[in-house]
Amino acid sequence: MRVPFLDLTAQYNEVKPEIDAAVAEIFATSAYVLGKWNKKLEADIALMHGVKHAIAVNSGTDALRIMMQASGIGPGDEVITTAFTFVATVETIVQIGAVPVFVDIEEDTFNIDPTKIEAAITPKTKAIMPIHLFGQLVNVKEVKRIADKHGLLVMEDAAQAICNHHEGVYAGNWGHAAGLSFYVTKNLGAAGDGGMILTNDDEIARRSISLRIHGMGRERYYYDEIGYTSRMAELQAAVLAIKLQKLEQWNSRRAELAEKYLYGWNGQPIGLPVTSAGNNNTWHQFTVRHPRRDSLMAHLKSREIDSGIYYPVPLHHHEPYRSFTKATTSLPVTEKVSLECLSLPIHQHLTDDQAQFVVSSVSEFLALP
Repeated sequence: MRVPFLDLTAQYNEVKPEIDAAVAEIFATSAYVLGKWNKKLEADIALMHGVKHAIAVNSGTDALRIMMQASGIGPGDEVITTAFTFVATVETIVQIGAVPVFVDIEEDTFNIDPTKIEAAITPKTKAIMPIHLFGQLVNVKEVKRIADKHGLLVMEDAAQAICNHHEGVYAGNWGHAAGLSFYVTKNLGAAGDGGMILTNDDEIARRSISLRIHGMGRERYYYDEIGYTSRMAELQAAVLAIKLQKLEQWNSRRAELAEKYLYGWNGQPIGLPVTSAGNNNTWHQFTVRHPRRDSLMAHLKSREIDSGIYYPVPLHHHEPYRSFTKATTSLPVTEKVSLECLSLPIHQHLTDDQAQFVVSSVSEFLALP
């Protein structure tokens, strides 16, 4: 039985009439940039996350870069984060001239280990960038407590955390700013790239709005600082605003599939994902751990079940970022997890039969000597 990791065609077909009509309208009116769909998307997500400002940009990468620059992070500043993440987290820190400082992660959630943060703080530390990985928030209360104690900014990498909250308080409210990604593989995915900055800080919002259009101020063709070309295309905003109406339903289906997996492998010799107390989980990924990960992946492939490794090599082992790793840095959990982690299909268009086939196929592997 074929089990795809994603089914973007099925996703499109579910909302095809609405998207096709919106795209036709945009072309008919030639309203391609910062039109009504951008405004609707920003308003709808600001309302969902309970934040004052939502600023649509060209990508999740740009969201991180712009929100850090708008927050005053710059050359020489240290930003504490983790090496178990997509490259954009660390790439953007380096691009604005700051220095990433890596700490280890929790083995059960894959998120930053708050107990490792304070030892990494120096006089140059300006911010903590926790990554809300795979569809749930980090230990936000503890990260915020540490940041407040030391007078540090918190920049939330919420690329995988749309619709995520802790005790009802959503991403974007635990730090000074948060960056969302709408890349095609996300729970809410565009027809390409897209991103958004969330913040309750008026000055960060003002600067972010300026930076996304070349640093232009309130008056056209007058520039306050050096910025970027990072407007969200109106076509992407329309796709996202329409899909957003389905997001709660789609996330509920992901949760149903996660329960099937958790029940099916309960008590078996495999590391299952853990949802922290107080968190909701939108299951952007369902990531398991096994010491024979590559063999498990091959076993699934032989049965036409897709899987993926997020992330096979921690960033501190990649050539461009090795120079930022201190000799005293120790990331044993990160390095262990990167050798054991495997993400399984959990998209909302997976059928019950496909999910059961995944359960039985993994169980079959686990029973092998």
